[in-house]
Amino acid sequence: MPDSHAIKDELIRRLELKPHPEGGFFSETYRSVERVIRDRESGSAQTRSASTAIYYLLCDGAHSAWHRIKSDEVWHFYAGEPLNVHVLDETGALVTHKLGNALTHPDAVFQAVVPAGLWFAAECADPAAFALVGCTVAPGFEFSEFELADVDALKARHSQHAALIARLGPNSTPRAPEQR
Repeated sequence: MPDSHAIKDELIRRLELKPHPEGGFFSETYRSVERVIRDRESGSAQTRSASTAIYYLLCDGAHSAWHRIKSDEVWHFYAGEPLNVHVLDETGALVTHKLGNALTHPDAVFQAVVPAGLWFAAECADPAAFALVGCTVAPGFEFSEFELADVDALKARHSQHAALIARLGPNSTPRAPEQR
């Protein structure tokens, strides 16, 4: 059986994954041709895809840094080992979803939802492992609605979670195997 590193490299090649700005690797697999209108806070409307989906791979100790988007995001587990998706709810409480194979990890779930507008970050439960997941966003994901956290401001607002917030702050962009 191939080792974890070889599997990870094969997934990056086969799924044509590219480095993601929040950490890890991704590939957009779906963008709906159906369009929806989202009302903006400013009062103007924006037309966008009804839904989008990506493959997302975390490996080599990388994590998904604290960020938020303006749409609900459903995470789906596909392969590897469990992934912890940490979400700060409206009250500042920390909710951690263990995303993984629920048949082999009884405390894991196959899907988890991150509601629109909440700060969240993700990491492999075992930093030496990898996790291949999918993320479906509705209305569809747009980088214009992606906000990477100011870690110091987030720590000040949620001081009870300061150590976790600091640990999962932005990191350097990972490199694909052919760039190593």
